[in-house]
Amino acid sequence: MDFTEVYHSGPISFSPGAHLILTAIQDRLILRRADTFQIMQTWLLDASVTPTQTLTSARTKGGLPENSISHIGWSCDAEYVLAASAKRGVVRVAKIQDENWIARIESGIEGLVKAEWAPDGRTVLCFSQWGLRVTVWSLVTGTATYIQFPLHPDTGYAFRADARYFVLAERHKSKDTIGVYDTADAYKLVRHFPLPTASLASLALSPTGNHLAVWEGPIEYKLCVVSLVGDVLGTFCPDPDPGFGIRRVAWHPSGMFLAVGGWDDKIHVLDLTWSPAATLELSARVPAGVTIWREPAKWQETTEGRGFLCYERLQGPYSIVLQRVDQTKANPKSGAVQLEWNKNGSLLLVRFENSPTAVHIYDFPSPEQEFLPRLRSVLLHSSPVLHARWNPVRKGSLVLCCGAQSLYTWSDEWLGDSGEEEMAECIGVPAKNFAARDVKWTPDGKGVVLIDKDVFCCAFEVEE
Repeated sequence: MDFTEVYHSGPISFSPGAHLILTAIQDRLILRRADTFQIMQTWLLDASVTPTQTLTSARTKGGLPENSISHIGWSCDAEYVLAASAKRGVVRVAKIQDENWIARIESGIEGLVKAEWAPDGRTVLCFSQWGLRVTVWSLVTGTATYIQFPLHPDTGYAFRADARYFVLAERHKSKDTIGVYDTADAYKLVRHFPLPTASLASLALSPTGNHLAVWEGPIEYKLCVVSLVGDVLGTFCPDPDPGFGIRRVAWHPSGMFLAVGGWDDKIHVLDLTWSPAATLELSARVPAGVTIWREPAKWQETTEGRGFLCYERLQGPYSIVLQRVDQTKANPKSGAVQLEWNKNGSLLLVRFENSPTAVHIYDFPSPEQEFLPRLRSVLLHSSPVLHARWNPVRKGSLVLCCGAQSLYTWSDEWLGDSGEEEMAECIGVPAKNFAARDVKWTPDGKGVVLIDKDVFCCAFEVEE
């Protein structure tokens, strides 16, 4: 991989075609070319006082909050960008290669938690503080649609894959409800129905758009699947009840399976009968037949933080260290902290909190094969894994980071003597005082962005 220089930045976002990169430094938005990193355009978020800023200042007893940009984003066609300052309650929209802002959105005294583009690229969603409302702003008509009492601004909504319907979890009269809105008709309410939950934790809409999974908070392990007309299609509660709720849920790309992980180190894979077709369980003993990749000891000192080095390849059986967990305390450090399918659903990545240095990769059979998911590979590291991401384009390429001056990759597309094989590599980042705290793929899957606290760099594959 070829690494760029290190740049200062806050939020970072590549354009949908990966040709441009948008960054923000405090109150300035910067547009660069992705190939040369040459600056093409900059915009400055104005410092005029807003109602949100005035209210925030009053609560904090003087002293205006920072004007820093908290959220940035691209429209789907890469023609427009937005920059939002949550503390100031303002969103600005600009057109690429235009020096001036073309739209200004002020949230008012209800405040602003986040702002993002809707899939059509001409509508901006603004989530207010205290769960008061979602405001849907149309850049085409200049009008706003208000939806009251959203439950969770981060995980309580979804768009159907074709972007026709917006599904929102709401709280009305102390009851969990779902609102379905028609994006083609100015977000007009199509359906509103109650949910069979007492305290909704989150929701996940299937890739086909036919099924909506909703689940309870941390008190109860209960998941329900409902249709978009409100019919309850199934309910899943493990027997015996593990005593804690659900942590992660992930739909298979085909919509045929649903992976559910709680605090009990078990992953239940549900089929369309909404009962477990398979149960995957974390074990300290890795069985024979599983490939184990272990990060070499002190490899960064050996390579002086530069170049590539292969993981040590081991074969099971092998024992890994599991941290002891106090199940009597709230939110014990156990269970699945990440469940993520690769692009075609042939692999499932799982990270367990009580095994923080390990990444488990499970093999899933194709539809014509017998359904017997199995543990395929385990990646072991010297430090806890912070983030792991599947390539958005290729089916068998994974990148992860551990908060060090390094990048880690795994792939099953390596061409060896016997055809495609898997390979895991440690890659040093040639930058001083840099720690990769997060990593993200570019939209075309040909490069990654490595993010430290207030700086970033990029790494791109070398084309032969």
